[in-house]
Amino acid sequence: MKVLKQLYSFVKPYRAQFYFLVFLTIALAFLAPTRPYFIQVAIDDYVALGDVPGLIKIIYILVGLMILQSIVQWAHTYYSGWIGQVIIKDIRVRLYKHLLKLRLKFFDNTPIGRLVTRNVSDIETLADVFSEGLAAIIGDLLQIVTILGVMFYIDWKLTLVSLCTLPLLIISTYVFKEKIKVTFNDVRNAVSNLNSFLQEHITGMNIVQIFNREAREFEKFKEINREHRRAHIRSVLYYSIYFPVAEIIQAIGIGLVVWYGAVGVLGMEIQIGVLISFIMYLQLFFRPIRMIADRFNTLQMGVVSSSRIFKLLASTEHIANEGDFKPEKLQGNIRLENVWFAYVDEEYVLKDISFEVKHGETVALVGATGAGKSSIINLISRFYEINKGHIYIDGTDIRDFELGILRKHIGVVLQDVFLFSNSIYHNITLGNPEISREQVMEAAELVGAKKFIERLPGGLDYNVMERGSTLSVGQRQLISFVRAMVYNPEILILDEATSSVDTETEELIQESIEKMMKGRTSIVIAHRLSTIQKADKIIVLHKGEIVETGTHASLLELGGYYTQLHQMQLKTMAI
Repeated sequence: MKVLKQLYSFVKPYRAQFYFLVFLTIALAFLAPTRPYFIQVAIDDYVALGDVPGLIKIIYILVGLMILQSIVQWAHTYYSGWIGQVIIKDIRVRLYKHLLKLRLKFFDNTPIGRLVTRNVSDIETLADVFSEGLAAIIGDLLQIVTILGVMFYIDWKLTLVSLCTLPLLIISTYVFKEKIKVTFNDVRNAVSNLNSFLQEHITGMNIVQIFNREAREFEKFKEINREHRRAHIRSVLYYSIYFPVAEIIQAIGIGLVVWYGAVGVLGMEIQIGVLISFIMYLQLFFRPIRMIADRFNTLQMGVVSSSRIFKLLASTEHIANEGDFKPEKLQGNIRLENVWFAYVDEEYVLKDISFEVKHGETVALVGATGAGKSSIINLISRFYEINKGHIYIDGTDIRDFELGILRKHIGVVLQDVFLFSNSIYHNITLGNPEISREQVMEAAELVGAKKFIERLPGGLDYNVMERGSTLSVGQRQLISFVRAMVYNPEILILDEATSSVDTETEELIQESIEKMMKGRTSIVIAHRLSTIQKADKIIVLHKGEIVETGTHASLLELGGYYTQLHQMQLKTMAI
């Protein structure tokens, strides 16, 4: 009921249509028993007496009722489907909007395939809750009650005889419901595992092939697929057992009615029309009972999917955007004071970090892998929240900035460039209509990407395909430079931005990078120490702590950790 109440909150914008659907459901429940009743009347009151005009009148009424029932049934089917679709559309939009606000830590710990399942398969299941679940169950229950009321009104003894097999049907229906509920849960889990496996391995197909793991991964896939198949076959097995059993129970009930009714007809205690109508009533009565188990499981699947979706929507793993500071322009002064940060509990990857970057300065962060360099720039952009300490930009705590404004003033170029399956223009502007093609080409010329873009078929309209597969690594990196510079940020962050390009390409864009940094506060992370020799300040990190600070020359004179890194790179280059 708690989940259904949450679902109803999405129904509120469409209350008029929902109440109309409820009305149609009630109308169908009362229209269903009318046909057997009028057939009984036709046989006993007109056919038996040879009243042809009266019989024709009843036939007209029956035809009218059938047409009315067909119209109501059509409207019920359409509106139940319509409400289901508009609601899952709203839920899917709300869920995706929620995902956009979640912090990166959430995505670090959650398989992408699971999120895809929540946003696609689980939400799609909710449509059945409205088209074949809740509304249909209510309609079935109302129809059962109405039919029972009419049957007792006509002949209570015959009704009791016809209901002799009802306990058997209820027991078999309950067993079926419980078995199929477990099976459907297994199916949902198998689908989630299948989506996660496929998404992960298709994305990482190059790793699978590089390390010759195709056969092994194929065996894993076959096992996951086998479990998916087994879960589905179990559900088919329960269906194949239940419905024949239900048919047999119904046939026994009809047989009892025919036997008892025939005795009554021969004894002139029961009219033939009553007997015929009871056979029809039984068919109408048993059908919703048979279907109700399946509908309960549809509802149960919807409840399970809803629980997963609402659990995701209830996630508080988002960056608090409570700041209201919205400056038009920044100087770009950055100060970190006693910053501590951990991705997991208190396993700190940054320990008491303090340093300052003044307007127009270039500061380089160096250190071994895992030293905490990328963590620092992630904190400045508020992709993660610090555990202790403060980060200030122009003297204002970054938590006081409106999040979108803060990130608008910071241009970030990452080592791993992600491009969407779209045009170069879209990948640079990300759909921002305020950025013109002229601005894009100006930024492209600044970073040295203009020539290669113009050589591509269609220029800015060239489709880079999924993840930029039709471009070289260097070209993708250049597009990421343009993407950062087109917003003209006051703060520029380069996270090993040239590590993916060859030495020749790096030399070509190094001058452009220097132009990008001119007049801007810049923080650079680089493995190649040769690229940061001109930095105003170099901060050396080791195991999450600052161990040395100075210029390239002063750090070499110090003969410490930076000197060791420098000498190791010189040996590597010599080899």
